[in-house]
Formats: sequence, C-alpha cells, structure tokens
Amino acid sequence: MSDTAFLFDLNGTIIDDMEFHARAWYDILNNELHANLSWDEVKKEMYGKNDELLIRIFGEGYFTKEKMKELSVEKEKRYQKEFTPHLKLIKGLDFFLERSFHQNIPMAIGTAAIMFNVDYIINGLHLHKYFKSIVSADDVAVSKPDPETFIKCADQLGMDYNKCIVFEDSPKGVESALRAGMQAVVIKTYHTMEEFAHLPNIMMAVDDYTDERLQALFS
Repeated sequence: MSDTAFLFDLNGTIIDDMEFHARAWYDILNNELHANLSWDEVKKEMYGKNDELLIRIFGEGYFTKEKMKELSVEKEKRYQKEFTPHLKLIKGLDFFLERSFHQNIPMAIGTAAIMFNVDYIINGLHLHKYFKSIVSADDVAVSKPDPETFIKCADQLGMDYNKCIVFEDSPKGVESALRAGMQAVVIKTYHTMEEFAHLPNIMMAVDDYTDERLQALFS
C-alpha cells in the first residue's frame, strides 16, 4: 500500500455541480422560506451540512429536526432532477482515479453531502471500487470547516494525517484539511483563488485533473 492517501470532497471536486446546488437552495430559501437572500448570499452559505446551513440563515430552533430533514431531502431531489443530464466526472478524473487505484493509493470521500446524494453520484458513475472509505454528513457531529470529516477518512484508511492529500473546491474544505494537518489540492470549479489566499496548506490549484502538475503526486 502507498504511504500517501488521497481524500476527495465530492460536490465540485469529483463532479462539477455546485451551481446546481446553489440554484436548488436559492429556490427553496427565497421562494418557499422567504429568506430574501441574494445569489451571492446563498453562494456564501454553501458549505457544511444542510441543517447547518438552515441554522446559519434562520437561527437555532427555527425549524424542527424533522422539518430540516424534509427540506434537505427536497432540496436534493430538485438538485438531482436538474443535474442528472450533466452527471459526469470532472475532466481527467477517470484516468486519475484509475492510476491511483492501480498504484494502490488508498482513497476516500469526505463530504458534507448526505448519503442520499453520495449514493446518487457513486452509483450513477460506478465509483465503488475506488473508495475504501466514505464519510458523509450523516457520519460526523460537525461538518467542514471542522476537521472531523477528513480525520475520520484517514482513520478508516489507517493513514497518518500528514500523509493525506485532500482534493477540495471550497475554502471551508481546505480549512478543514488544514485543521486536520493535511495538505490540499484546489479544484477551481466554483471559487476564485482570492478566496483561498489565507490558507497556507495548498499544494497547487488546478482547473481539472488533466493538469500535468498532478503527476508529481504519484512519485
């Protein structure tokens, strides 16, 4: 087994779908819950668990746990309906995953998504063989930027934290990696590099997985 592990975020890192998540949230938050948020305000809240997002916007105790779960599932159903025609891996990731697999590099998914969405992507793109561990929103007490998600991934793989490289598209996710003692590769699908300027653990930032600099990770 390799002495390095690759830990992947899911949305915006394995598939380029964050715009669709934002649209679904924008619709529910404004048209149904009357939050009156701008597009940029919705985008700013796009991290962590769904219930954490709702609590940040509306406050603790505004919704029951049951209502937050209902809203969460409804949001994901809308997202999946709109995104399904576009469901595919980010460019170059198919070859990257296959090379990693054949070089026995342990891989995991660490995501703030609920398993309802994880299964949608893993099953839809037939990714089961690549990932020895999947840590979702359902598996942690607090999501990113808390380090618990990536720490659990590393623990389940039996890897030292400083031997894990995290692939992330969001500043909060890179912060989570930093707090876990891990370096990160940024996938530039949804955020500007200015948003990552305060984070010292970034190895490189790439548009997709065809970037030749990623080859250095296999040496």
